[in-house]
Amino acid sequence: METARLRLEVLTPERVPDLFATLGSEPDIYRWLNFARPESLEDFTKVMNNLIAETAAGLRIAHAVIEKSTNKAIGTTSLMDLKTSPHALEIGSTFYAKEYWRSFVNTECKLMMLTEAFESRGVERVYFKTDSLNERSRNAILRIGARLEGILRHHMKRPDGTWRDSAYFSILKDEWPTVKANLQSKLQ
Repeated sequence: METARLRLEVLTPERVPDLFATLGSEPDIYRWLNFARPESLEDFTKVMNNLIAETAAGLRIAHAVIEKSTNKAIGTTSLMDLKTSPHALEIGSTFYAKEYWRSFVNTECKLMMLTEAFESRGVERVYFKTDSLNERSRNAILRIGARLEGILRHHMKRPDGTWRDSAYFSILKDEWPTVKANLQSKLQ
């Protein structure tokens, strides 16, 4: 999948050092993720290898987000939960280098992934989840046009052992034309 500025390519081991060079161990990037902040390329590689293994098993499709002008990996995002239902999937495991926050990147990535989900895969529902305390992520999900469904209390453990409540959002197939037009207008 690609636009004029970005390419989503299936995550491979060859992209992992590039991703780590861009993302590093910047604390703000990893604060809300469900794995501990990597302190080294070795730690980061272990996390990325899990995404690559889940892709190989058909559970997700993990993508490296590539800025085409530099051919640099600037983040990752995934189509997830591919085996649970043929009618729904999740978009998640999304994180970008801090310099790309509140830029065109998330809008373009979500437009590509939602188009894949609704128009190529024909799903009825796409959902997103985030830590209920992660206001930045919650606002980004709302900006793309998803609706808050609710909060699952004590949904999963955080890396520090505390309980995370997860905020769930979704976009339905009949909402997609309006969401798509909104995303396209944001990019103009």
